[in-house]
Amino acid sequence: MSKHVAAKRLAAPDIASRKGGEPIVCLTAYTAPMAALLDPHCDLLLVGDSVGMVVHGLPNTVGVTLDMMILHGQAVMRGAERAMVVVDMPFGSYEAGPETAYANAARILKETGCQAVKVESGPEVAATVEYLVRRGIPVMGHVGLRPQAVNVDGGFRAKGRTQTERERVLAEAAATDAAGAFAIVVEGVAEDLAAEITTAVRAPTIGIGASAACDGQILVTDDMLGLFDWTPKFVRRYADLRTAVSTAAAGYAADVRARTFPAAAETYALGAKRRVAGAGDAE
Repeated sequence: MSKHVAAKRLAAPDIASRKGGEPIVCLTAYTAPMAALLDPHCDLLLVGDSVGMVVHGLPNTVGVTLDMMILHGQAVMRGAERAMVVVDMPFGSYEAGPETAYANAARILKETGCQAVKVESGPEVAATVEYLVRRGIPVMGHVGLRPQAVNVDGGFRAKGRTQTERERVLAEAAATDAAGAFAIVVEGVAEDLAAEITTAVRAPTIGIGASAACDGQILVTDDMLGLFDWTPKFVRRYADLRTAVSTAAAGYAADVRARTFPAAAETYALGAKRRVAGAGDAE
């Protein structure tokens, strides 16, 4: 009997080595079944704090907790075998300082088995990234539009529209890169700024709303699958599952109300003999 051999899982060095090479394919995942479906096609699966909005119905990502991220990280690790799995550090879990960030990041890695964490690279975060990396925790950065800063920014707004803002995003990317991040998500910036960041840093850049100039791309899977009636400008819908799910639910409801479901094929008959494979075949 042949023994199943698990696929070698990608890790931080594999992703980092793709700088300037074959584009890195990334998507978000929050559950084991979805992770299993995405795994053969992706290099990296991000358990994003977007789970708060996509799965839990929160208005933004600020309300996401460490326990929520660990729970979904565990689920994704059960479903994925090959893709690198990165778990977002939620708002409030790393901003207080390197020591707090390390304790929380170590807990994420220990309890989920994931390969790295992601942090949004604000002005004070580079020192924390360096602290984590030096202690054996691979870190992915995130610059440009930072969802966890929604209350400071007053909403989800593209970044780099003014020279001052552009210089700040470039500086944050450079600091994150120098601190040792193995990859950097670049979100919601103009194409020329994304290209400039990609050229300036050693780490591969993963774009979301930042053009094909980046070293890879990521989307929120549920947006890409068309599960919401509205999606950001930068999303391309590759399916319309919202319509498919609604149509299926309507069909089910109609069958239940008409008493055509369950039918004989979906019903157990009391006292019926259980057919054994092969029994009676010769009669």
